[in-house]
Amino acid sequence: MSERTDRRSYEGRSITVTFEAGRCRHAAECVRGLPEVFDTDRRPWIRPDGADADRVVEVVRRCPSGALRYERTDGGMGARTPSV
Repeated sequence: MSERTDRRSYEGRSITVTFEAGRCRHAAECVRGLPEVFDTDRRPWIRPDGADADRVVEVVRRCPSGALRYERTDGGMGARTPSV
């Protein structure tokens, strides 16, 4: 039996954030860390342009489950989420 992957991408000008719902453990590090980008009451709930790309990277890296990942599209530091 194969596991269904529900991964969505949210593209911004400088960074693309992906979210894999099946991995999320609802620790809310993203929502508490950067509510102007991650807001579960809004659709889409991830708006990468709501903050500087460096701040988005910092918060995505704190995701304990790895449900959030990023890719910089501006050539900035930390081009991709580090492999776990």
